Order: sequence, then C-alpha cells, then structure tokens
Amino acid sequence: MPAIFKKTDVLVIGGGIFGCSIAYYFTRNHPGKKIIVVERNEICNAATSRAAALMTIVRSKQSYIPLALETYQAVVKLEEHLGESLNMRLSGMMHVAASDNTVKELDHLMGIAQKFKQPYNYLSNNEANRMCPWLNTDEVMRIGFLPGEAYCDPYLLGTFFARCAKKQGAEMIQGCEVTGIIYNNSSVQGVKTSLGTIEANVVIDAAGAWAPIWAMQTGTAIPMAPVRSQYWITEKADIFPEHAPMVLLPDAQAYARPEGGALLFGVREQKSLYASPDRIPDDINHFVFSEDKGMNDLAENAEKLARFFPAFYETGIKYYVAGFSGYTPDGQLVIGKVPGVENFLLASGCCGAGIAVSGGVGLALAELAAGNISPFNLSEFSVSRFGDIDPFSDEWLEKCARARSLKRSG
Repeated sequence: MPAIFKKTDVLVIGGGIFGCSIAYYFTRNHPGKKIIVVERNEICNAATSRAAALMTIVRSKQSYIPLALETYQAVVKLEEHLGESLNMRLSGMMHVAASDNTVKELDHLMGIAQKFKQPYNYLSNNEANRMCPWLNTDEVMRIGFLPGEAYCDPYLLGTFFARCAKKQGAEMIQGCEVTGIIYNNSSVQGVKTSLGTIEANVVIDAAGAWAPIWAMQTGTAIPMAPVRSQYWITEKADIFPEHAPMVLLPDAQAYARPEGGALLFGVREQKSLYASPDRIPDDINHFVFSEDKGMNDLAENAEKLARFFPAFYETGIKYYVAGFSGYTPDGQLVIGKVPGVENFLLASGCCGAGIAVSGGVGLALAELAAGNISPFNLSEFSVSRFGDIDPFSDEWLEKCARARSLKRSG
C-alpha cells in the first residue's frame, strides 16, 4: 500500500460540478475543517463541460426544485466572492404544448410554478413566434412561459465553485487517480490513490459515470447507469436571436436554447446509448460514443422536430457534443448516506439536471459530511429504493437508458 500522504475530514472522489459544489459549501459553512477533492484529470472536464446547462427550476419532479433554487442563490454569492460575472443568461423558459396530453402537463406545471412562487404566464402563438423566430406555432395549442429561468456556461459555473472553495481552504488535487476505497468493518476510512493513501473521516463518491465502480467496493450498488446525452449546435442565423428564451418541445421530445447567434438543441432518441461504468475509459475526451455522431438519432426525430422548426432541413449543423449523464429508472438523483456503510456518502444520478441542482446537492452533501441534517428532503433520492440490483448488467443499464428516452419536461 502506498504511504499515507494526506489526512482530511472529508475526501471527495471526482472534481465535476457536484464535487466542486460540495467543497464550496463545506468550506463556507465549516471553516477550520479540511476537505480534499481528488480528480484524475482536470476539474469539470468530463460530463460538466459537455452539459447543455438548462438551469430549469420549475419541473414535474418537485423534489428537484429546492435544489435548483439553491443553485440560483449560489451564483449570486459566487460572483460576489470572485468579483466576476458568470454571465448567466436569464432568458426564461418557454413550454410549448401541441397535444391534449401536453396541454394538461403544461397546466399542471404552471400550478407547480404557482406553488413555489415562481413567476409564470401564458403567451399567444404570435408572441412566442416574435421571441423565437425559428419556432413554428401553427399547430401549437398552449404556450407557458417561466421568465425566471436561465442557462449558463457549465464549465464556468463548476470552476466558480472550485475557485471559491480553494479560496476558502479546500484542496483540489488534479492528476491524481483514485485506485481503491479503504473499507474495513463496514466503515470507509479513506482512499488509495496514485500519489498515496488519503485517510478521511468521510468519503463522498461524486465520480459521475464511474461512481458505481467505487461504491461497489463497499458492496453498494448505485441504482444508475451512464447514458449518453447529446446535442447539436447549428450555424448562426438571423432566426436565432441571442436573447431568445429556452424552449421545451415535449411533443417532439426536444429542447433548444440560444448559443451565440446559433441554436443549441437536443432530442430524446428512441433507444438511448449506454455503457457499463467499468467499460468507460478514464478520459472521455477522445471517446467515440457513436460513429455517426448521433446523425441517425437526428434523422429519426427530424419530422417531429421540423414540425416546430421548419428551417431544420436547411440549417447547417456546426457542432455535435456528447457526454455521459447518470440516469436512474425513476429520473431521480442518488444522493445521501449509504445504508449499512459508515462514513460514505453518494452524489450521483444527475439525470440530465446536474447543473441545475448542483447548488442544492453541494449544500446537502456538505452538511451530511459535517454530521448535520440535510436542509433538503432527500427521501426520494435514496440509494436503496430499488432493492438489490446489478448496476453492471445489461438489463439494468437498458432500464436506465429507457428513462432518458422517455424523459419529457423534467
């Protein structure tokens, strides 16, 4: 065993946005205590940097809403701390309904907005078209608008968390690979790394797509799977105003947002691609998710998308971005304490909402790591809610992938 080279109160495996957020809140709320984040590559360089970063607040899964609201509060404090702007785009979110079912879902969602005191209103089809010239509203039945919602640069938000955490005393060790969990008598006592052993009073597994590998060393099966998330960015065009709102199109299983004079959009393919956590390379920068760069999925959804985006067929695609998100069958996070394992916490299963809920996840895990009660109700995010599972089996991976394919408005 490598020599012990560090001791700490809290050790976080993974320097993505969850790990950096946990470090920020822990150092902010518990000065004098030590936290180390271990990242084998560079911070926020895997799933975080590839996120579309729609910071959705109002969603059908109400358990996410308090977590997302905390993220918005965190942005203000991070900017004040660093004296810099994150340049978060408060564009608002447009929900477009073109069927009886999606109209019913939209009205329910607007009721949730009212419950959580979030501003909302309905738009006429002409108003929506003026705001988003690319959007065809001829067949649209109802449009809801949530003006308080935003999107951001996900890498920038993650690094804002990291920089503030470092200023508050966190240690971020990059280029250091975790090689094993130190686990004795039902208790996690630290980790083995490529630089030596780090002893810790609490270990938090925030390793993203690789989290199940480390959790399994304690006999814990994380109920999630790494599933491909993908989106495309068009060429610039006048029909894509920079200050247009984000748009959700549940009837096309698609979403879109402005991207510097172009349009960033994603679709929910019928069969989402997944990978077993133990078959994903350490660095996904050069990982080929599919040889066709998602073009078959785009072709599969083209007719539904063109119904709302008629210029789709004549608009050039400039960029394709793909990454892994951790999906669960019920679309809920996997965060909190691990039953039967002492001193071990999980921050996993982002289900495509990791950027939006990063503040709430960070605060919750920081308080649990300090031995306190979470300020949020985490009961829906329990690691044991699916019973005994094999997180590496094809049956389980396919079940999680289906959750992404069927995802609508959150």
